[in-house]
Amino acid sequence: MTARPAPPRHGRPRRMLASLVALSAVLLASGCGSDAAPRPTPWHEGRIFLATGNTTGVYYQLGGGFADLISRYLPGYEARAEPTGASGENITRVTSGDMEIAFSLADTAADATAGRDAFQGRPQQVRALARVYSNYTHVLVRADTKITQLSDLRGRRVSTGSPRSGTDVIAGRLLTAAGMDPNRDVDRARLSLPDTAARMRAGTLDAMFFSGGLPTPGITDLLAAAPGKFRFLPIADLIEPLTAVYGPVYTTADLPAKAYGTPAAVPTVTVANMILVSVDMPDKLAYDLTTLLFAHQTELGAVHPEGRNFDRMSAANTDPIPLHPGASRFYQGG
Repeated sequence: MTARPAPPRHGRPRRMLASLVALSAVLLASGCGSDAAPRPTPWHEGRIFLATGNTTGVYYQLGGGFADLISRYLPGYEARAEPTGASGENITRVTSGDMEIAFSLADTAADATAGRDAFQGRPQQVRALARVYSNYTHVLVRADTKITQLSDLRGRRVSTGSPRSGTDVIAGRLLTAAGMDPNRDVDRARLSLPDTAARMRAGTLDAMFFSGGLPTPGITDLLAAAPGKFRFLPIADLIEPLTAVYGPVYTTADLPAKAYGTPAAVPTVTVANMILVSVDMPDKLAYDLTTLLFAHQTELGAVHPEGRNFDRMSAANTDPIPLHPGASRFYQGG
């Protein structure tokens, strides 16, 4: 998987360096006296950065897999996956020009394009390449507590995921749906998945949220490291208050027992994932990127099983996020 150890703090120096490199190449070529017509410069000098998520999550694994496909099969382009705080951060990094592709939960993407909640008054101009697999909301609690429903988290130490992540958004909404103020009624910590898992193992957290595909490596590792110490909390009963406020972006499904070797399936809340790009991405590049997702889906599925869990029909259903015109052409068979 092609990935750097940490995301850059700012994209401008990287863009400036890439531009200087490209300019030098043009100047050198023009000084050689060649009569050949110059090749068109690839978008963003052929460098594509993918904003993913925590290093032990599915976004990071699939983002690395997609980056490898781009570098191998899209002539003129080199791609890298970057670890980030996930959905909310990813969207702003794409719209700022710091990244080219973002993984995001559909609810966060809907908020971003509408300019509401965390994006209040700041609508983000993004377009979708595809709707992919669904995220399952994992709510884990210590097995030695008497927590049996979400409302029992009142007064407890709870991690709601990385700041501005999709996990943080849905955790806050679920706590509200259970009749609590997320910032007052629980001892809220906004932590990455690796940090959350470490604190769960240390006993300094009572519960955690994480929205991810199946299986999420960080959850698998946590359960394997402390057998019998944690259990999943069913939360599907909160779907009605959620959909009453936010519409059909949320659905329910069972977290299958086979995903983590639990005694039984656990009813939970799910939300779709999307692959997003900026509005100014060239149509041909968006078309080629969307084509890659399907032409090499078997390879993506080998990176993580969720890479197999979307098809051409479901991928085109990105409402309320508009499809990029290049992606739309792909789904129309153009």
